[in-house]
Amino acid sequence: MTLPIEQYALISDCHTGALVGSDGSVDWLCLPRYDSSSAFGALLGDEDHGRWLLAPDDPTATSTRVYVDRTFLLVTRWVTSTGEVEVTDFMPHGDGRSDLVRRVRGVRGSVAMRQDLRIRFGYADAMPWVRQMEERGGNALLAVAGPDALVLRGPKLAASGHSHSGQFIVDAGETVDLVLSWFPSHLPDPGTLNVTFEMSRTARWWQDWARSYGHRGPYFEPVIRSLLVLRALTHEETGGIVAAVTTSLPEEFGGTRNWDYRYVWLRDAALSLSAFLGHSYVSEAQNWRNWLLRAIAGDPHDVQIMYGLAGERYLPERELTSLPGYQGAAPVRVGNAAVGQYQSDVIGEVMIALHEAREAGIKEDAFSWPLQRALMTLVEENWQRPDQGIWEVRGPERKFTHSRVMMWAAVDRAIRGVREFGLPGPVEEWERLRDTLREEIETHGFDEKRGTYTQYYGTDTVDASLLQLPQVGYCEADDPRMLGTVAAIEKDLMRGGLVCRYLTDPEMDGLPPGENPFLACSFWLVEQYARSGRLPEARDLMDRLVALCNDVGLLSEEYDVVAGRQAGNMPQALSHLALVQAADWIAKAEGEPGKADTRV
Repeated sequence: MTLPIEQYALISDCHTGALVGSDGSVDWLCLPRYDSSSAFGALLGDEDHGRWLLAPDDPTATSTRVYVDRTFLLVTRWVTSTGEVEVTDFMPHGDGRSDLVRRVRGVRGSVAMRQDLRIRFGYADAMPWVRQMEERGGNALLAVAGPDALVLRGPKLAASGHSHSGQFIVDAGETVDLVLSWFPSHLPDPGTLNVTFEMSRTARWWQDWARSYGHRGPYFEPVIRSLLVLRALTHEETGGIVAAVTTSLPEEFGGTRNWDYRYVWLRDAALSLSAFLGHSYVSEAQNWRNWLLRAIAGDPHDVQIMYGLAGERYLPERELTSLPGYQGAAPVRVGNAAVGQYQSDVIGEVMIALHEAREAGIKEDAFSWPLQRALMTLVEENWQRPDQGIWEVRGPERKFTHSRVMMWAAVDRAIRGVREFGLPGPVEEWERLRDTLREEIETHGFDEKRGTYTQYYGTDTVDASLLQLPQVGYCEADDPRMLGTVAAIEKDLMRGGLVCRYLTDPEMDGLPPGENPFLACSFWLVEQYARSGRLPEARDLMDRLVALCNDVGLLSEEYDVVAGRQAGNMPQALSHLALVQAADWIAKAEGEPGKADTRV
């Protein structure tokens, strides 16, 4: 049976990533990009859907694991009845290849290691042709199917049905390297790898990147790990930031809320830009801005809420029959139908992020400000149109209060671009539109009886996205209307001490009801507490949330408070960037010298 989600660790080369289970099995790997089809898909099925197991042959073996300091080199120490070994898993960075390396080092005694390799290209739909290759000084196994090829160099494996397995012995002081390399099947094998050199270079690259963040305020370790996760999810060449490594990990176990998050959501990526800018990673912000300008270039009416890693627009959703789903949660989806939705809030997120880039000293060029003016034309022409909101509901379009506030924020940042930076634009018209939007929100998006902002116009229900109103500068965190909203969220949306996004209702979101608390929303509540003077409560909730990170500091999308386990796609960019933002506001509230969010 597939492991619990929290028992997986990520290794990455900033092009793609593998999930390595605590049992030593690589159960998820898409090559050569995050959004490519899987070669190992056991995460969404079982071992016959593709995996690479490397572990002691001793069934009583126990393990602990940790990342090499400030890197994504994963070290698993196995203790057996006959000795100890360390397995270091990593993906070399910056070598222009797609490799996964597993170095086994004997620590004490003598340990028998076993492998089980099952390559299944095309989301487990393509069984490869596999053959042994003879080469000087070692063994190589070549697997080919259609456009994909993998070669494994290391101890020799033997075929057994549709898998390859084998054993080897590691003595104290001995090192055994296993290298799996992907390449397009029409090209030559990329050849052997200098593992020692690549391990050193990759570790140094991650550590040099992390060293730019020097603050040691509260929650330093979770913050730096979260920033590292955001960097790992940022494609090295294009600058696109994927929302998660995985597809179809269920938001509710056994349910159908299973989505593909291996794409670039403008909303999530814009928030990631804010996190990078807030911690001195200006080059990452610059790269993402350049990605954004390329992706949304053209008619502003064609702007999508999400794109592929290189800005691809065609991302149709389809259901796979080749993968049965994580612990039976079906369907498994590839692509995402939300690509065709109208979500007006994303323009606000983009305009906020680009304004922050200006404030950080990133200059507007001949293309960037005209593009923002084009986005403002889109807002001006569509500000009265209902949408499907931040949570991408599959029910009817509505006038979601959060979406209306984000349009207000979009107009506000355009105005500030003119007033504060001297950029050209019809500022008086924009100021009138901003005032109109605020008047409408206060009239139709606030329930006087309950004393709270509402999920959408005409309802008295609330939505956790309302916690973002102070974050974008719409109101102060201690504004009485905001405090009333917080009280309503605490009353209606808290489950097991964590925050749900909204009350699921088939008539509202078009899906079967029920989901787990959303970790980003819970971090937003931490930030709200810190901003509004409730620091002890902010600290208490933050401590609870940080404790939900797995043993190597990773968070998924949601948390099942009943079963006590992570849920949804992982690692989730939105969860980690919300963690960073919450920690920054606690630091600010405590008078620490750390960074605070710059969104207002």
